[in-house]
Amino acid sequence: MERSNWTTEIEFILQGLSEYPRAEKVLFVMCLVMYLVILLGNSTLIILTLLDSCLHTPMYFFLGNLSFLDIWYTSSFIPSMLIHFLSKKKTISFTRCVVQMSVSYTMGSTECVLLAVMAYDRYVAICYPLRYPIIMSKALCVQMAAGSWGLGFLNSLTETVLAIRLPFCGRNVINHFVCEILAFVKLACTDISLNEIIIMLGNVIFLFTPLLLICISYIFILSTVLRISSADGRKKAFSTCSAHVTVVTVFYGTILFMYMKPKSKDATFDKLIALFYGIVTPMLNPIIYSLRNTEVHGAMKKLMSRHCFWRKQ
Repeated sequence: MERSNWTTEIEFILQGLSEYPRAEKVLFVMCLVMYLVILLGNSTLIILTLLDSCLHTPMYFFLGNLSFLDIWYTSSFIPSMLIHFLSKKKTISFTRCVVQMSVSYTMGSTECVLLAVMAYDRYVAICYPLRYPIIMSKALCVQMAAGSWGLGFLNSLTETVLAIRLPFCGRNVINHFVCEILAFVKLACTDISLNEIIIMLGNVIFLFTPLLLICISYIFILSTVLRISSADGRKKAFSTCSAHVTVVTVFYGTILFMYMKPKSKDATFDKLIALFYGIVTPMLNPIIYSLRNTEVHGAMKKLMSRHCFWRKQ
């Protein structure tokens, strides 16, 4: 058995829902619409956080990072997936598969850390409101954001380097819509125990450690809020956290459902759950942060009024 080199000569077949061509057409329309919503919603949030001085705060700085991340994450696989939905040839080269896999894994790992960073930001804002501008300085925010991106990149790099060193042979069929790292390594013609252990450790570290930190942050937040005497004060404190709590619930709720549910006999259901997790969460994030958010609404109105003003000139 010859060891396969990292070369574009190797191709993988993304099976997706090849046995259900009509379903693929429906998925094409749904995924295209959701992708456009992702691009529009997250791009709008990024533009607003850059242009409106009222949104030049740590919370919206991290939110801009999250929006940028969601655009990159979905763009790493949705365009090629849409093409495969309408194409009879569902192959992807080794290089493109590795790039798709590494980018999406980097973004996923980074998002876990970034959500924990955003929870810390809310903890400081509510528990230490007077010291908030000092603690959450611009330098610290940049360092925390850079650390999130750096950790996500290192996790992806480690697992990707181990994966591309594996030898592949035979018919390389990935039973998924995209190049997913575990499905990728399972096609190798050698023992993959090390890869599986590293992937498992990465999942534990980057999923459950940030989740633990988020829970600890909100325990302190809840303790502080319950000591506030006025009902309006408690309501205002809770409202500043509601969007982040909702995003974390959607993000981790879907992941825990995917990992803890009984293994389905029909792989189609599992693939659809994974697909909609990868698309629906990035689509909901800007909607959740915009809904009932007076600061975002105000920034949007100012942006629209500027646009109308320049059109009249």
